[in-house]
Amino acid sequence: MQQSRLISGAWTRIPGEVQERARGRGGRRWIPRAAAGPLPWLAAVAAAFTLAQLVLVVPGLGLGWDETVYVSQVSPQAPAAFFSAPRARGITLLVAPVAALTTSTGALRVYLAVLSGAGLFGALWVWRRLLPAPVLAVAGALFASLWVTLFYGPSAMPNLWVAYGALAATGCLLRAARDPGDRLALAGLGAAVALAALMRPIDAVWLALPLAGAALLVRRHRIRPRRRLLLLAVLAAGLAVGSAEWVVEAYVRYGGLVARLHRASEIQGSLGWYFAVDDHVRALSGRTLCRPCDVPWRHPASALWFFALPVLVAGGVWAAARTRHRAAAVLATVVGSALAAPYLFTVGYAAPRFLLPAYALLALPVAYGLVRVCNVRRWLRPAVLALFAVAAAGHLAVQYRVLEGVADRVRADSADYTRVAADLRVQGVRPPCTVSGKEAIRVAFRTGCASRQVGGHDASITAAGLAAVGVREPVAVLVSGDQDAPSYARGWRRHALPDLGRVTDYRAYLSPATTR
Repeated sequence: MQQSRLISGAWTRIPGEVQERARGRGGRRWIPRAAAGPLPWLAAVAAAFTLAQLVLVVPGLGLGWDETVYVSQVSPQAPAAFFSAPRARGITLLVAPVAALTTSTGALRVYLAVLSGAGLFGALWVWRRLLPAPVLAVAGALFASLWVTLFYGPSAMPNLWVAYGALAATGCLLRAARDPGDRLALAGLGAAVALAALMRPIDAVWLALPLAGAALLVRRHRIRPRRRLLLLAVLAAGLAVGSAEWVVEAYVRYGGLVARLHRASEIQGSLGWYFAVDDHVRALSGRTLCRPCDVPWRHPASALWFFALPVLVAGGVWAAARTRHRAAAVLATVVGSALAAPYLFTVGYAAPRFLLPAYALLALPVAYGLVRVCNVRRWLRPAVLALFAVAAAGHLAVQYRVLEGVADRVRADSADYTRVAADLRVQGVRPPCTVSGKEAIRVAFRTGCASRQVGGHDASITAAGLAAVGVREPVAVLVSGDQDAPSYARGWRRHALPDLGRVTDYRAYLSPATTR
């Protein structure tokens, strides 16, 4: 009898997923060895993700337009670029340890690649008590294999870090709700929400709302009212701490929070009701920004996984419906959907990076369903695994082709901007100096100049003010195509520049203070 009790007690401590598999017909169902522990599996996924970035993305990849704005805030290479209303300074703080010490883009890329691999590991590690190790490994591999994840891993952009914050926060909420003694999960919840808010405050609001709903709606017998209030307080505290700098800056620079939100909406094309699902589908063919997204859909294969995603998510939730993992699958689906909805239905353009937080969370129910499908009779298992292997190979091939095209295009752009900057320096545009006009931000940063615009979303100086600067120091006004020189620069020296991809007849008007 005592031996029977010991066996029964030990059985109750085995994860429910392992019990379910072991109980199968005759106890002969598949029990993956990964159930013993998630560490080696998650470490392998994170290491492969980092290595893929270092090999496929990092070499020769210069800074993009948005990245230049974020990095310039702390880099000694050039004065800080104009920081518009929608932006938050989280990613600037993340890159500061490297960007403030060196102007090497390669060093920054390597740093971010390693950091993003560690971030993926940490965000999945939070879930180790909630989902089986094979599910976490497959979810991490699915998310990391997307071209958009690989491309933005070593990029100075905030969306991937919002994804990590959302993934970790959702897991921490579940753990903190289930186990009042899990203080680490409670602290992790606040920290993860703060990370998301530091990177993109509005995204963090959309993250906190479903998490707060989950804290309120969880069954009463599973959580005490005091614990429920504590979860809500931690969510609110994380959101407040993470967005504090953004809110303070709203009052210092924009006249208040409402004014900054209004200005941010204007810059993003006036938020409202839009159906942008088709825009996101077209953008998956390799467009980092599709605005306006009126381009033809030439590569349907690049979006097959996107159309399969809702079906796979539903299948994963259904597979978890009668298991102890039901809450994890459902909450990941709800939070992921909540993070996707604003970009699919309120923003009138598309960028694949916007949906990274949703993809990170939705990968969990998808992975759960795929792992459960493998739990079939022994004689069927080879066929199922072969089918998955073929599908995975096709998926990876498509993602690699798109990634290669995007990275090559950015590398070509980087080389073009470097040539333009070198040409301007030969013409006497050297620090202290200012660059304005077409593609001024990236050209200015590479030249070591300030970038200033007299109109548009980044307007930071008047025409008269820029003309006055041109008397004291070198100023280059960049135009292209059939654009005329602005009135204040029509008497300045004209100089032809190398073209920038589709930007042809590129030229600069150089102020009187510019001397060779």
